[in-house]
Amino acid sequence: MASQSHKINGVSLTALVITTAIGSGIFALSSDLAIAAAPGAALISWAIVGFGILMLAACLNNLLNKRSDLEGIFAYGKAGFGPFVGFISGWGYWMSAWLGNVAFATVFMSTLGYFFPIFQRGNSPLSILVASVIAWLLTLLVNHGVESATLMNTIITVCKLIPIFTFIVVAIVLFNGHIFTTQFWGNFRGILTLGAIAPQIKSSLMIMMFVFVGIEGATIMASRAKSRKIAGRATLIGVSCLLFIYALASILPYGYLSRAELVQMKQPAMVFIFEKMVGQWGGSFISIGILVSILGAWLSWTMLPAETLGMMAEQGLIPKGFAKKNKHGAPTLALITTASMVQVFMIVLVFAERAYEFAYSLCTASIVVCYAIVAAYQIKYSWQNRGQKGNRLQLLIGVAALMFQLVVITLSGLQYLFICLVVYVPGIILYALTLKQNTGQYLNRLEWSASVLIVSGAVITVALMIMGRINL
Repeated sequence: MASQSHKINGVSLTALVITTAIGSGIFALSSDLAIAAAPGAALISWAIVGFGILMLAACLNNLLNKRSDLEGIFAYGKAGFGPFVGFISGWGYWMSAWLGNVAFATVFMSTLGYFFPIFQRGNSPLSILVASVIAWLLTLLVNHGVESATLMNTIITVCKLIPIFTFIVVAIVLFNGHIFTTQFWGNFRGILTLGAIAPQIKSSLMIMMFVFVGIEGATIMASRAKSRKIAGRATLIGVSCLLFIYALASILPYGYLSRAELVQMKQPAMVFIFEKMVGQWGGSFISIGILVSILGAWLSWTMLPAETLGMMAEQGLIPKGFAKKNKHGAPTLALITTASMVQVFMIVLVFAERAYEFAYSLCTASIVVCYAIVAAYQIKYSWQNRGQKGNRLQLLIGVAALMFQLVVITLSGLQYLFICLVVYVPGIILYALTLKQNTGQYLNRLEWSASVLIVSGAVITVALMIMGRINL
């Protein structure tokens, strides 16, 4: 066990939350949000998402302190509702992690298209071919233990944050209040109604939620923190900083370009907006930052889903082979399985009309399942211990966090949740085989019922996709 002097401090953990969450999403945020909402509705959406995400962060903070014996974010589901729910949470988190890599691949190739126009369409067959080669090379690197290089992570963090802060500063300087307030609520002919604003807020939710995937970084690293209290505080501070950065980066462009101009921006939008602001060098500056940033995030998130499978195997939720590590300390089977899933979905992207939106929506839908289970356990734990000081407030926080996650997935992501059910099917088979090996029986009655519902949903989803009722 590491000595206290080698434990991670609060500043490092806060930085981990920020840098883990900032991947490709922020660079495409301006245009995606402009498609969804006018500035007024976007600000309301940020207030709603900010509240919901802070409630989730408060849940993670509380559970880190109250249940310090649990390791891994999916352990809350297992502790509160049994191994099957733990599996559902862990499998959802695993899906989200590698689906994030699919989104990274799309933005990476689009950014590469800034220098090499042949790659401008991030999901063209050639782009997918090159992205696939990069994905497998990163898998090979991680399999040889490269993911722990401190110098590499430091360089990546700097390259990630410098272009973002430069963009924000220049956007503040060039901000024009008249442009910002023109059609502040959209083109509603002077009549402002809930019916006009609500669709914009609904369209904004999945876009905003994606950029917060990764806020659980301090929770995952809590065992290496100087204390659980420090890890929990780092999550709250990190989320607050992220909310501030994201809101500025996405709202300020409304004060430089009209919404119609933002909608027409090629992706990643930040590249082309900054180019308009400062000239050709600006586009190159942001593009280089994005390429380095995404490669770093891609490298880190190549290891994370494999580690998740390994932890699930150690806890008896999937076969133990996924936890087996090679001489470099990397779980080879988990890495190959994850890379294969990334490859399958990259091929699917060729047929997607809005490839990046498809990838990040699937990523968000799968992580919301995990987040909802965390909030549900917060409710259960706080109710069971409601006599203790502060737990009644924690109960309300858990209810708020759970309601927020359910509203997000219901309003804007049900079709993506149904597609995720398809990926749950092979996982359930692995879970059942593991249970049979460990206990002598496949599933209990409740698990069978839940599995039948999931498999039925997956079959219906595939049928609807074949019929063209669910579009990619």
